[in-house]
Amino acid sequence: MINVLIKTESHYTVDRQRIRSAVEKVLGEKGVKGKIEVSVNIVGDRLMKELNKKYRNLDETTDVLSFPLGGDANDKPFVDPPDNILRLGDIIISYPQAREDASVENKLVDDKIDELVAHSMLHLLGQHHE
Repeated sequence: MINVLIKTESHYTVDRQRIRSAVEKVLGEKGVKGKIEVSVNIVGDRLMKELNKKYRNLDETTDVLSFPLGGDANDKPFVDPPDNILRLGDIIISYPQAREDASVENKLVDDKIDELVAHSMLHLLGQHHE
């Protein structure tokens, strides 16, 4: 069972099923199984800039941030959660940045959001930039 919690401000319309599918695709490709939970939040540039400043000390907006809740998905936690759900963490996407990136890359916004979700999922699973 994969539970994808999606929160978005009402004026940012996203395809929730596509986001769920993007999460499921990465988990399937990486062979991660079981009860899993991931949070995806679609926000504006003002909040994204605040988060980027607070957590990365960069006073600018960005397209996506990932906040893993522990080690990578292959690490065995010190204590198993009582509900046996592997909570991977949170993905924050700036809708205005995704829209701008999509325009520059000549893509649909939903395609860009799928790409950002997939990229962030790899971070939540412990894969980072070289």
